[in-house]
Amino acid sequence: MTKHTMLGSGLVLVFALAIVAQQNPPAAPQRGAAPPREAKVVRIDPAFDAIAPANAQIEKVAGGFGFVEGPVWTRQGSLILSDIPGNAIMRVTPAGVISVFRAPIYYGTNYRQGFHIGSNGLTLDKEGRVVIAEHGSRRITRLETTGEMTVLADKFEGKRLNSPNDLVVKSDGSIYFTDPPYGLPQQNTDPAKEIPYSGVYRIQNGKIELLTKDIQWPNGIGFSPDERYLYIANSDPMNRFWMRYEVRPNGTLGAGSEFYKIPSDGPAGIPDGLKLDKEGNLYGTGPNGIWVISPQGKLLGRFEPPEVPANAAWGDDGKTLYITARSSLYRVKLNVAGKQPCCEP
Repeated sequence: MTKHTMLGSGLVLVFALAIVAQQNPPAAPQRGAAPPREAKVVRIDPAFDAIAPANAQIEKVAGGFGFVEGPVWTRQGSLILSDIPGNAIMRVTPAGVISVFRAPIYYGTNYRQGFHIGSNGLTLDKEGRVVIAEHGSRRITRLETTGEMTVLADKFEGKRLNSPNDLVVKSDGSIYFTDPPYGLPQQNTDPAKEIPYSGVYRIQNGKIELLTKDIQWPNGIGFSPDERYLYIANSDPMNRFWMRYEVRPNGTLGAGSEFYKIPSDGPAGIPDGLKLDKEGNLYGTGPNGIWVISPQGKLLGRFEPPEVPANAAWGDDGKTLYITARSSLYRVKLNVAGKQPCCEP
């Protein structure tokens, strides 16, 4: 593990925001762009009524981001999320007030303007510290209470990781993460790619371990409430599904199977980030919205915000689902409580 000092106080955050704006100026408005679609709560199975109240509405909380991902509710009572092309982690209060949590994320200069250089997935460890999948920097880091950043993993067997995408912390403190090549400009054919496959890894006791390389485009990741199963989204546009693995007592992965597959004639789009509620239902971002799937693999319904979502997180009272969707953050208040990151405080 290595450490370096992070940007700190309010004045530094203002300076960091200026850096972000300079490196990533707002994109020019697209002429002729389609207007935002209507938000919808789509009820497919009667069991969905126990999840979404009859008056459930998808509400916009904040907007104006580049491309937002990896939200997580902090123990300080606000949401943080990754603005990937903005090269920043932003904080959003329940009232929609936006501020910089940390910036920049990627310190290099060899990147395309507005490319996916910043962080992606975010989560909390057992102590409530933020754990970060650094997309452009190709590593997993942890933000310490001292303001330093600890590098938890950046290589496997001497080779640089591709671009860590999403992550989850198990109750024993181990970190599981996916490593597709989305952060590399040419992805699988990028000359900087050192590992020939997309892996799913575990960090435990300071060591990184490959758990599986069977998924071509591993993306979102999350545990069932009892941690008996690990769910992983496959973002292959030609083979769109959510995988479910048995978790052995030692934390390695046992048998895996396709949990739910999006029909080939279904709407365009791919599985991305995912979360679970305390009843074991999967909330997987996919074509048009959040696909809610029961533990038995039955599609119950969808939450379709005006923009296509990339990830989600539980916040507020634990029954509010926050949704990162392209340039905006949305939320919907539900009847069920979500599975919180790692461990209850």
